Amino acid sequence: MRCMVMVRATAESETQTADTIDTKIMAAMGRFNEALAKAGVLLAGEGLRPSRDGKRMRFAGTSRLVIDGPFTETRELIAGFWLWQVRSMDEALEWAHRCPAPFAGECEIEIRPLYEMEDFGDAMTPETRASETALREHLARPTP
Repeated sequence: MRCMVMVRATAESETQTADTIDTKIMAAMGRFNEALAKAGVLLAGEGLRPSRDGKRMRFAGTSRLVIDGPFTETRELIAGFWLWQVRSMDEALEWAHRCPAPFAGECEIEIRPLYEMEDFGDAMTPETRASETALREHLARPTP
C-alpha cells in the first residue's frame, strides 16, 4: 500500500528560515531517508517552506478566492511529506517509530493511506481506468 506521511507544522517550523534550520535534524533526516530508499519504501518526499510563502485557493461555486499566507492555524499546516510504499499500516508505523523527530519541540507526523484504483469500485469505469493508467505511465517516463 502507498501512504502519505505528513509532518505537521509547528510554530518553530513556521518561523524557520534556511539559516535557522537545525543541521543535526537535517543530518538525521538524511540518514532516515537513505534507509527508507534502501528498503524500497521511499517513493517521494520533500520539506515545505513556511506558510508565509504559500497561497490558498478557496472555491465557492464558480468563484475563486486567493488567500495569501501566512496561515494562522499552525497545527493544521503541513511542513513536509513522504510518500511511502509499505505492506501495511503496521509497517508504516514501524518506520514512523524510526523517524527522527522533525523538530526540536513537540511535533507529530500523520500517516494516511492513499486511495488505489481498486478502492473506487464501480465508480472507476473502464474508460476512467484506462485514462488514469495512461496518465500514470506518462508520468513515469523520464523527461527528455
